[in-house]
Amino acid sequence: MGPKKRRRYAPQADLLEARLLERARELRDQAAALLPGIEKDALLKLARQAEAGASMTEWLRVPGSA
Repeated sequence: MGPKKRRRYAPQADLLEARLLERARELRDQAAALLPGIEKDALLKLARQAEAGASMTEWLRVPGSA
């Protein structure tokens, strides 16, 4: 076996919560450009999931907020 490789650590520039909220906004913007239908519903569902994920990360980040 050769030398053990070290993992590179690169900290995230933005908090996960901010990235999820930005993604939700992008999905809602895409959905707004579509006519009602399956694709629009799917984008809105993904946006809601991203917003829920952002809320969960906030709950986990803030001590004593349960």
